[in-house]
Amino acid sequence: MSTIRASSSSSSSIPRWKYDVFLSFRGEDTRTSFTDHLYVALQRNDIFTFRDEEKLEKGKPISPELLKAIEESRFAIVIFSQNYAYSTWCLDELAKIVECMQQTEMIVLPVFYDIDPSNVRKQTRTFAQAFTEHEERFKENKEKVVTWKAALKEVANLAGWNLQDRHESEFIQHIVKVILQKITSKFSSVTKNLVGIDSPLDELITAYLDLGNNVCMMGICGMGGLGKTTLARAVYDKFRSHFEGSCFISNVREDSEEHGLP
Repeated sequence: MSTIRASSSSSSSIPRWKYDVFLSFRGEDTRTSFTDHLYVALQRNDIFTFRDEEKLEKGKPISPELLKAIEESRFAIVIFSQNYAYSTWCLDELAKIVECMQQTEMIVLPVFYDIDPSNVRKQTRTFAQAFTEHEERFKENKEKVVTWKAALKEVANLAGWNLQDRHESEFIQHIVKVILQKITSKFSSVTKNLVGIDSPLDELITAYLDLGNNVCMMGICGMGGLGKTTLARAVYDKFRSHFEGSCFISNVREDSEEHGLP
């Protein structure tokens, strides 16, 4: 087992989001199909993903917990489908996602599932029909409808994915790969500002993690508060996209002492 000592200069904590990805989708269209398969693939790759499990009753407003989950997510994947715009819940989610994109630099990635992207951008066909109903229903709150339309147009104009006739499994694998790469890149932009992180990180990579060294296990030693977990997480996030599966487990001793080993 290789060991390296952590430097006290890397003790700064790394800001963490609660969720890596928030999934916005129309339940009746994709909950038990595409969205479920995507969710499982993201979770399998240790991408912490929020997926709302509640089946909303018609007319029920979006919950504060759901809005908070959006705020606490680094990325949002918006799965546009034929009936997406009929759901006021989905549209409220989307408006909140756009707000976070503008205010917190959330990265938003649209997926066009069984629908032409131009139908979303221009709000034609089922999207036009949905908004005819919304405009009638919200006569006294036209600003809400305008906000929804603007949010749809803005997100639909972002770079994303169009499923078209591609195999879903390959399509989902590609999405997961892109998210992993973006998470690694996003993490690097955070860790570069941590004082002293580059030196131990470079030492680990050059001395131990070269693929020809066949290192299977590594220990990072040091007193409490020196930044061992920060360093381990930096290495993990840098290399996780190179593997089919990965998992970062922290606070093992503390959790095992409190709850016992499974």
